[in-house]
Amino acid sequence: MIIDILSWVLLLGGGLVGILGGIGLLRFPDFYTRLHAAGMTDTLCALMIIAGLILQAGLTLLSLKLALILLFLLFTAPTASHALARAAMTDGLEPEGEQSSNN
Repeated sequence: MIIDILSWVLLLGGGLVGILGGIGLLRFPDFYTRLHAAGMTDTLCALMIIAGLILQAGLTLLSLKLALILLFLLFTAPTASHALARAAMTDGLEPEGEQSSNN
């Protein structure tokens, strides 16, 4: 019973984090703040939802597969966000409100 409640709290919390991240993507002013919202949401939302699914699955082969998926996501999501931000900086995209030092 306690595991089911904790599982549902994680699943609903992950869904809420995903919705709040989507709102952040719509409301934030520039690429970098939107990227931050997407990157943080992607990682935390996936962590909470997959942790809830692992609790629902119990000690099975499925929970091991879910844990491996979670590990993969925890390595790739922040790396992808960093690569996008670095590519934008290399391309010369400046954050909103920042003045260029060359002017």
